[in-house]
Amino acid sequence: MFAQCSDPAALEGMTWLVCYLTSGKHLLFYASFGTVLLLLAITAPVALLFGFAGAMASRSRVLPLRWLGRIYTSMVRGVPDIIFFLFVPIALDQGLEWLRFQYLCDSDGPVRRGNEFLVCAAAKLPQSTSPQWVHEAYGFGLAVVAFSVVFGAFAANVLQGAMQAVPRAQLETAEAYGMTSGQVARRVLIPQMWSYAIPGLSNLWMILVKATPLLFLLGVEDIVYWARELGGAKTSAFSYPHPDWRIYYFLAILVFYLLMTWVSETVIGRLTRRLSAGQATLAGEAMRKGAA
Repeated sequence: MFAQCSDPAALEGMTWLVCYLTSGKHLLFYASFGTVLLLLAITAPVALLFGFAGAMASRSRVLPLRWLGRIYTSMVRGVPDIIFFLFVPIALDQGLEWLRFQYLCDSDGPVRRGNEFLVCAAAKLPQSTSPQWVHEAYGFGLAVVAFSVVFGAFAANVLQGAMQAVPRAQLETAEAYGMTSGQVARRVLIPQMWSYAIPGLSNLWMILVKATPLLFLLGVEDIVYWARELGGAKTSAFSYPHPDWRIYYFLAILVFYLLMTWVSETVIGRLTRRLSAGQATLAGEAMRKGAA
């Protein structure tokens, strides 16, 4: 990065360390922290949307829709997370390639031939001629879908419980005023449920934060990938040889996640106090007694 770093073999002391920490691979390591934050920023609202749809489906008066919502929450919650993290990207990738195979490939042969999944070059996603950022964005998108499907099921369970916790008398009063079921849901049920849902959603957020290292298993070059690559022992064949320094890299990741936890707890605490004000919940009752 700096002019004096052109010959790493001639560097010593602090100059060597500065050049080492500003090398190209280290810049990718620093950028990978942004990858984790971007995953959280996208996955959290998408998973909440999945969860809200699953919760509303589970409460639907339409029997097939209610079954669909309950099957989704029960199936995902009953299977180890790692299975879905590995299954969803593969299934989605092969499903998209199969659809492209039907329209773009001039072949009547089956896609699956024994244990192999074979499509023509035109059906491949992404294309081999695509730039590297397209391949990375595609893999990241599959990871977002996998995280959203898994955590959406847990969010659906939390939101469904929060909806059931809203006092039935409030819903009956709204119905007595002539509101339709849709109006009751929009104006009474959904606004009221958030104060009950925040504790469960906050725990789910913490679990999501701690699950982000699973990006490494999905082929995304995240902080765990770069910590292992950069921290491992490097011989004289590399520009910056050093012994096994993985403990320092993983210590940096530990500090990062502790900071994330601290910031999350602070924000969630303020949000809980704001939503609980005047509500008939444990947090709302504690605020009322504290004010008295």
